[in-house]
Amino acid sequence: MAVYGIGAFYDGEYDVSGDFITNNIVGVGWDNNDAPELHHYLTSMKVGDVVYIKAAFKGTDITVKGIGIITDNTIIHNHQFASIARNIKWLSTQKFVIPQLREKNNVRRNTIYEEFHPQVLREIINRIG
Repeated sequence: MAVYGIGAFYDGEYDVSGDFITNNIVGVGWDNNDAPELHHYLTSMKVGDVVYIKAAFKGTDITVKGIGIITDNTIIHNHQFASIARNIKWLSTQKFVIPQLREKNNVRRNTIYEEFHPQVLREIINRIG
């Protein structure tokens, strides 16, 4: 099981996290031609991997908007809210904040990343206990 953080803020103006939660998906808005590595990330996730929707603007706290697990191997193309998406079972949709971290390799601004920070992992796992 891996834990991934994924952003849901499109074009600097629209937060699709509520749409992800309502539709039981997570995804990437970028087209495969523009961001093939993000599509690869999403397709490489395994059933049972944990995904959390995050917002973490430069140098700020991490706002977690939902935590779920990948439920199947289905890859959804051209969903209304994502160019590529995965089915999710939401385990928590309660918004909470993880205070700003002291870390050297800050990946928080990335659209999607595998989470390795012990404090973040602890917070995520404790919420889905």
